[in-house]
Amino acid sequence: MSAPQTGQPENGQAETAPGDKRPEVDSVGSAVTGYAIGLALAVGMTAVSFYIVHSSLIWAPGIPIGLIVLAIAQMGVHLVFFLHVNTGPDSTNTTLALAFGLLIVFLIIAGSLFIMTNLDHNMLPMEQIMRMQR
Repeated sequence: MSAPQTGQPENGQAETAPGDKRPEVDSVGSAVTGYAIGLALAVGMTAVSFYIVHSSLIWAPGIPIGLIVLAIAQMGVHLVFFLHVNTGPDSTNTTLALAFGLLIVFLIIAGSLFIMTNLDHNMLPMEQIMRMQR
């Protein structure tokens, strides 16, 4: 008679997806190491962005693009090292909540820009407004 199928491999360890943590393997030291790496990357990117602004390393019109790239990279570091957003099956709800939050932020920014552009386009020039007030 064979043993019932439990979904675990023969070596007794549960299968995990990439990015999943196994409680018996992880320790406080590895968690602190992960946070320290994230902190070092975040502080490093912050220092690099200040250095880019105050040096002539990058052509002046390219500085905003460089800062945007560093800001996006830093958001990625925060998501992975501090918020633990990964591709594992346990973080599906977290990833969906993050995607929904990004959608809402995009809609708010795009809607605000659309409204401000529309108002600027339809507004009277200042001299006509001043003549109407007299």
